[in-house]
Amino acid sequence: MQTEGLNIASFDIDGVLFNGWDMPAIKPNANDVIITGRSIEEYSETIEFLQSRDIYNTVFFNPIPYDAKTRESSGLHKANTLNMLLKAGLNIVIHYEDDPIQTVIIQKNTPVTVIHVSNPLVEKENKRNFK
Repeated sequence: MQTEGLNIASFDIDGVLFNGWDMPAIKPNANDVIITGRSIEEYSETIEFLQSRDIYNTVFFNPIPYDAKTRESSGLHKANTLNMLLKAGLNIVIHYEDDPIQTVIIQKNTPVTVIHVSNPLVEKENKRNFK
């Protein structure tokens, strides 16, 4: 990934990149990153979905177990990941997020502009998205 000097976006999955298995959604550019509230336990189905859409971007999963994560802990995971990537030198300027709770948490805890994607198609509460 060649990112020096590039403005980069980060994307949530559910409600931004995923609107359902048969629904179109936003697609990131090649150098963008994905920061999801999905637990690492959801790795297989997440990678399957992304690859089915020709999305091969770097994905940062929530380290909290599936049954323990909340919308708030997912927002903090995203904020912490964004801050880590900024500190590492990535110029992430925008994060796309559909969850209003997480939008506030990320905006409050990072210098990144958060674009709230208002999406009624995807549930905000913890739900696995198997095909």
